[in-house]
Amino acid sequence: MSQTDAQVQMKQKEPKRKKERTNLKKGLQQWKEVFPFIILGLIGTGVFVIYPLFKGIIMSFQDYNIMPGAESPWVGFENYSRAFEDQKFGYAVRNTFLNTIVTVPINWFLGIFFAVLINLQFIKYKITFRTLYYLPIITSWIVVAFLFRYLFASGESGFINFVLYTQLGIIEQPISWLQNQWTAMFVIWLFHIWKTVGWTVVIYLAALQSIPKSLYEAATIDGANGIKMFRFITIPMLAPITIFVVIQLVMGAFNIFPQVYFLTGGGPMNQTEVIQSMIYTEAFENMNFGYSSALGVMMGITIFIVTWSQQKKIGKQKFY
Repeated sequence: MSQTDAQVQMKQKEPKRKKERTNLKKGLQQWKEVFPFIILGLIGTGVFVIYPLFKGIIMSFQDYNIMPGAESPWVGFENYSRAFEDQKFGYAVRNTFLNTIVTVPINWFLGIFFAVLINLQFIKYKITFRTLYYLPIITSWIVVAFLFRYLFASGESGFINFVLYTQLGIIEQPISWLQNQWTAMFVIWLFHIWKTVGWTVVIYLAALQSIPKSLYEAATIDGANGIKMFRFITIPMLAPITIFVVIQLVMGAFNIFPQVYFLTGGGPMNQTEVIQSMIYTEAFENMNFGYSSALGVMMGITIFIVTWSQQKKIGKQKFY
């Protein structure tokens, strides 16, 4: 390459460098102007999110002792290997994934079903129905838990047993709902769905009201019935919202601690235990903070992989 060609290339690169320096100066100036307004948020994120995150990862490799000044010996992957040998952890993983598999489809279906039903033109008092469906969301977990414990109490004193056994005679004897593994899991799933389905309804109802009515009017002129309009207009238009809803439902299904803790406490015999309730029990009842941190790290990685794979897979799809 001749000296002339090199000079030409240098002259061509010079405007790009000037533009990059200008953009950098603008970016720094914008950060300088915005920084005073976000400094408290950055400090809060560092103190309450980033630091606990890394501290929890470090604790998962230690036999952590909470007492001030006490030693916390480094044990490596011992806490992680211990989890895979723990039968209680096996129950927790199984129940956590079962809760996701069972509740997410039902929650999604009921949410879109009730949202479409409320959104029909001949349905009145839409705000009232929206409030009723959302009411369980804002109701205290403890209040709802005591309500479900009363409804599914053992013996004839429980409301469900009273109806099924005393009034209708459908069952031969009262069911001990919360003392048997699968009946207790059924109550936990029902609790979770009832408590969270209102959120799905409200989200879908807002999305339905944003769909242009001209699309339905054009479809009506073309002779399309309600089923075809729902299939070819409503579902495609709701697809981006559905991605968001499903991801949030999956994350919510992993967050099943209150349902288990307030209803069964992980019993009977740890058979309704889930990962979050096990994390709480190991940390604050058994004082195994290192083991509990290892469980938390594994759960966090699992949630990240599940949500990331969903976003990557669904994000490539074309909806229109």
